[in-house]
Amino acid sequence: MSAGIVFHLLAAMSYAILAVALWRPLARAENQDKVKAGTIRRVCLAGAIVLHGIGLVSIIIPTHGLFLGWAVALSAAVWLGLLVFWLENLVMQIDGLLLILLPTAVIATVLATLFPGGHVIAHASSDWLRTHLLIALTAYGLITVAALQAVLMAALDRQLHRPVQSEASRSMFDRALNSMPPLLLQEVLLFRLIWIGFAILTLTIATGIVVSLRLYGVAFPLDHKTVFTLLSWATFVVLLLGRHTRGWRGRIALRWTLIGFTFLLFSYSGSRFVLDVILQRGYVG
Repeated sequence: MSAGIVFHLLAAMSYAILAVALWRPLARAENQDKVKAGTIRRVCLAGAIVLHGIGLVSIIIPTHGLFLGWAVALSAAVWLGLLVFWLENLVMQIDGLLLILLPTAVIATVLATLFPGGHVIAHASSDWLRTHLLIALTAYGLITVAALQAVLMAALDRQLHRPVQSEASRSMFDRALNSMPPLLLQEVLLFRLIWIGFAILTLTIATGIVVSLRLYGVAFPLDHKTVFTLLSWATFVVLLLGRHTRGWRGRIALRWTLIGFTFLLFSYSGSRFVLDVILQRGYVG
């Protein structure tokens, strides 16, 4: 068993323990307005993030070259998202988001251990390529968290339009939604993530052009990664323009966010899942 898988398993167990600790009061219908992680849990979360990061480095940067697979890319995206959350949580009270982030982290780390296959990146010695991949994974991570945020906000918006329920009749999921940060605060966080993610996605495209020109002599190779990345970028352009000129918010903003994320997901993880798992064309190098 590789070191990367071991650290992913340790991170998965850490995330799972923290998730159970936060969800347990809701399962017991204990009365609490907000989820509060507390100092000890935040320190434990930082430790889990460190374990997760070590696992990613061990897998992605082996002795020679670069290695990447769909599950590892998804794990890296979630790791970056958790890192952003941890930093944001220093200035904003958004502990409630851990109710969705921690289970997502457990799934992502477990998938990386179950599906370790992938492929060795060609031209891994190129500094430009390494920089491009780092920037791309950062954009991927930020937009992944923005998508999770959009899903959570959509569920919360739907709940707010339902008739008021008594405490006894509310499900655990309803109590979880009630413990989330206010929608307005979440919307501020969502568009902050989208703006930063869009800026880094733009930088991803720019560095991708440089890498493609240096290695292949063309700026935009007509492959699925390029097409879906550009579609994702264009979707976020429309969303941010709509936000600026027409004040888009609420459900329309959430829909555009999820569409942009879907295009970005297809640009790498979706296609690699088909190749590595369904068609079994990935290989371990």
